[in-house]
Amino acid sequence: MDLSTVVVVANLEKRRAAEYLKSITKTLEARGIHTLVLSYRGQEVVTSDLEAEYAAAEAAIVLGGDGTVLFTCRLFAGRPIPVLGVNLGTVGFMTEVLGEEWLEAFDSFLSGESRLSERLMLDIEVHREGRTLLRESALNDCVLGGASSSRLVVLDVDLSGVFLGQYRADGLIIASPTGSTAYSLSAGGPILHPETEALILTPICPHSLSNRPLVLPAQEKITVSVKQNQRIPVTLTVDGRGVFQPRPGDKITIGRHAKKAMLVKSDRRSFYEIVHAKLN
Repeated sequence: MDLSTVVVVANLEKRRAAEYLKSITKTLEARGIHTLVLSYRGQEVVTSDLEAEYAAAEAAIVLGGDGTVLFTCRLFAGRPIPVLGVNLGTVGFMTEVLGEEWLEAFDSFLSGESRLSERLMLDIEVHREGRTLLRESALNDCVLGGASSSRLVVLDVDLSGVFLGQYRADGLIIASPTGSTAYSLSAGGPILHPETEALILTPICPHSLSNRPLVLPAQEKITVSVKQNQRIPVTLTVDGRGVFQPRPGDKITIGRHAKKAMLVKSDRRSFYEIVHAKLN
């Protein structure tokens, strides 16, 4: 595979990120590959200006952890590019390659020896009185929950226009297969292989013990309605970022994104080996 432009996304709060950033850009430029650098500290935000600035990128090398991969995949959700996640700590679920392995993994990708793992992404919209107020994409999950801890929210859920039921819980998680090993897992949800075509609906501490996690076909459209007379405000969180505070009466729709994220797989370790290592 021939590449002319690569973006290196670096979370500079990670140990040795600046060091690897310098080494990678030097190596790529020596090979005649133009390098764009996107580095940040703290909270990262995807904007239209940011998307335009890095529109020439044909692939991405990500220095950080799983959170940096989430940010990069959201940035390029409209035109997915191969993302090579380089973990600067312990091996993550999405960052399978360790720092010292980056060049070997990159060359393996260029030669076609490493395949791409195509991951379902979520498309999330907030609707109010016929207007679309917000549209976001997510690789892991979106969460509707109370603005303060340990307080119930009341949410109605429809699946493709069919009423599923009312949830009285600390919140609801709608996760992708990639996100099955994140917050959903902590709330009792199932682990799915990240390339599975499915959605996961996981209640957080439900008031009724009959409310259990559901694995749904990927083509389902999930609609969550915020009921009136909530005891506390409801917050919408996307991939771990608080992005919106829906009002009673708002409807949040979640479905499969039109595009998939593309992560470069490591030939050194499989998803099952990572699950074994992470979860003992």
